[in-house]
Amino acid sequence: MLDDLIGHLPQHGTISSLPVRSRLLIVDDEPLILEGLSRLLGARDYEVVTANGGYEALTAIGRQQFDVILLDLGMPDLNGSEVLRFVAEHCADTPVIVVSGDSTIDAAIRALRGGAADFVRKPYEAEELLRRVDNTLIRRRLEKENNSILQRLQQSEKWHRFLVNSSPDFIYTLDDAGRFTFVNDRVESLLGYRREDLLGQHYSIVIHEDDMARAEHIFNERRAGDRNARNIEIRLKCNPGMRRPRLMNGRCKAVELTATGMYDEEAGIFERRFIGSYGVAKDVTERKQAEETVHFQAYHDLLTGLPNRALFRDHLGLMLAQAKRNQQPLAVLSLDLDHFKVINDSLGHTIGDELLLMVGTRLRQCLREGDTLARLGGDEFAVLLPNLVSRGDVEHTCRKIIQVLSKPAYVKGHEIYISVSIGACVAPEDGELLDSLIRQAEIAMYQAKSDGRSRLQFWESGMQAPYSDRMQLEVDLRRALVRNEFVLFYQPQVDTLSGELRGFEALLRWWHPQRGLLTPVDFIPVAEESGVIVPIGDWVLHQASAQMAAWRKAGLPPLRLSVNISARQLESPDFVDSVMHALQVHALDGHQMELEITESLLMRDFEANAVKLGRLSTAGIRLAIDDFGTGYSSFKYLSRFPIHSLKIDQSFVQELDREENLSIVNAMIAMGRGMNLTVIAEGVETEAQRARLQQMQCHEMQGYYYSAPLSGHAATALLGQHAHGIGQTKHLAVS
Repeated sequence: MLDDLIGHLPQHGTISSLPVRSRLLIVDDEPLILEGLSRLLGARDYEVVTANGGYEALTAIGRQQFDVILLDLGMPDLNGSEVLRFVAEHCADTPVIVVSGDSTIDAAIRALRGGAADFVRKPYEAEELLRRVDNTLIRRRLEKENNSILQRLQQSEKWHRFLVNSSPDFIYTLDDAGRFTFVNDRVESLLGYRREDLLGQHYSIVIHEDDMARAEHIFNERRAGDRNARNIEIRLKCNPGMRRPRLMNGRCKAVELTATGMYDEEAGIFERRFIGSYGVAKDVTERKQAEETVHFQAYHDLLTGLPNRALFRDHLGLMLAQAKRNQQPLAVLSLDLDHFKVINDSLGHTIGDELLLMVGTRLRQCLREGDTLARLGGDEFAVLLPNLVSRGDVEHTCRKIIQVLSKPAYVKGHEIYISVSIGACVAPEDGELLDSLIRQAEIAMYQAKSDGRSRLQFWESGMQAPYSDRMQLEVDLRRALVRNEFVLFYQPQVDTLSGELRGFEALLRWWHPQRGLLTPVDFIPVAEESGVIVPIGDWVLHQASAQMAAWRKAGLPPLRLSVNISARQLESPDFVDSVMHALQVHALDGHQMELEITESLLMRDFEANAVKLGRLSTAGIRLAIDDFGTGYSSFKYLSRFPIHSLKIDQSFVQELDREENLSIVNAMIAMGRGMNLTVIAEGVETEAQRARLQQMQCHEMQGYYYSAPLSGHAATALLGQHAHGIGQTKHLAVS
């Protein structure tokens, strides 16, 4: 029966689940006593349940929970001691008051040892019994409240410990001597130390040697509140004995430390005793590395790792100040590799980059420890030589550089020979302004290239003028687009046999406000070098498209319009989109436009160019190879491009009277016809040239024999004449 009762015991709740009225169980085998106690306790608003014997008591206990049990010991069926033992084992939080007729002291002792909360002898005084019950209920309520508070404290401590140990930050406490008294679990993944390794150890065990003096002020922080140390950067050492590459990142970690002093709170306000410090260290290693990376990239060349122009200027500024104090000269060198563009174009940029790395290594070998070597961009380097005795020091260093770089370089199976042109200026002799010295060295370097390359040229005052003109031309070019100073002219392309107009080539001209009408020869090289050619090229595409749209609106017959494409344009990632946008804005069909690309440009980045030109060809745009015969590409490679036309360079046309040129042109025309390409001869100026080209079956011609480049108005008039069947004569020029 006891086992059955145990299985049906109610679940005891916390104090918050107790009923408002206290429930009491009275257990006695005397009915009169049960009745009297029920009346007495019921009058105090207690909920009373009675049990006539031990077994009834166990049944009642199995059904519900009681706040107090009043238990008689002497019962015939199951004595009170057995009931008391059962309650003590299974309902320990239910207090039992033994009410017994046994008045001996031993009976009371046995009852209390058996788990009774109190002992009342029969006969009892009513007030005494009620007082004992009230006290027992109060004591039970207080115990439950204390247990509940203790449970909440234990749970709070458990959560606090979990949060501290799960924190991404390193949390610790130190005693007043600076020894660790607590470290959280984060220390193991951050620094590689177990908690046991650090407890009792002085904080200096984890401090980077260079930050020890700083740590004395932070880890010994005695200030509390708003005055404590916050977000102080410091480096912590990783455990050298732990090999955990997944967790470790180098030999130290950068952290932001916040620390506060701890004091004995029980002491008076003027007697507070310092007992240690509490700190939180946030790992900022990745942020510091990112900052260092950004800083390095801002001041260094990413390919070679050398200082860039910004850092070179900083070094030069410092050295100029030092040279002024010490009254010792310094030199600035500008170095540029000769014909490096040919290497990039022929062998590719990967080989070019490897060569630049090799050049950087060789240059370092020629310099002193205090010299500065920088890469300013492309194949241009700069050197700062401080603490010179004379110009002879500069000449000695430059001879060494020229000699070292002249040795063959072996890059991925290629044997490459390079040379370098060097410009030099000396401060304070040539000036003391930072940017002027750099610019003067560059001008001297350009002069060295003009004088034959692979040599040293010192700055001379007369070198400034031509380069000033070039700089002014670049400034004027950038303004020309804004001021709408560019204009397109159109040179007719004529059918060789019929003399009919087949198309125009759009030719760029510049109405310079001071220098008048300039041809591309006067400004395109500067535009290419400065990068202005890209927006100029976009303008040409849109202007040519606008002219074709105007001809269509005027009811003139559609014809082909050729536009020249520069190297910078073709290399631009937005090149294809720019062409398509120009056509879409003016609602033109792709077959009305032909893009002219030089043979050498086509081969600069073969794979990338093939993809771009393939996209354009798919859109119906025609493609022509300009200046054909002047490059070095093979017919095999050319056949892989979607080419529609070949334009024979005018240098071959103008010397058709030479037998070798005649054979070359004849072969080019035959090849073009064999590949089903339209062959156009440029620069046709005489009847003899026209006749020979016609005899060789060249499809089309253009040149001054037929017409000079025409303005948009004159080209429109010429197109109108052909639309009405007039103007198909030998000479097409119109006024």
